Amino acid sequence: MASKASAVWTGSLKEGKGVISTATGVLSNANYSFQTRFEGADSGTTPEELIAAAHASCFSMALGAQLGGSGLTPTKIETHAAVTLGKVEGGFAITKITLTTTAEVPGATQEVFDAAAAGAKTGCPISKLFANNTEIILDAKLV
Repeated sequence: MASKASAVWTGSLKEGKGVISTATGVLSNANYSFQTRFEGADSGTTPEELIAAAHASCFSMALGAQLGGSGLTPTKIETHAAVTLGKVEGGFAITKITLTTTAEVPGATQEVFDAAAAGAKTGCPISKLFANNTEIILDAKLV
């Protein structure tokens, strides 16, 4: 299965603007710009925000799968992702992703939960995408 999205950019880097859309219509002409990406404007999204959403959702699903493999069914998994874009040699790169997760898992021991969280961190396809070039920090709590 291939997921699809498109982006259209017009103008120069600093004065230009763009829109992002997904084939499902979840995003439809969502605005993005230099100002949203580098200056903190809140009138649009950024590629890093979209990666954060992708990683948070992917990790949550992977954690659910890991817990299911141990015979546990989570009541709730909530993951927040923070993606850091930093200046590196040769330009900019995503230098760090921090995943902060809380999970309600009836019957789970701390040991089983920690193993499931570690497995989800390495097994999530988005984590795999960044595994060899980006620091991924996980703060997972069983509540």
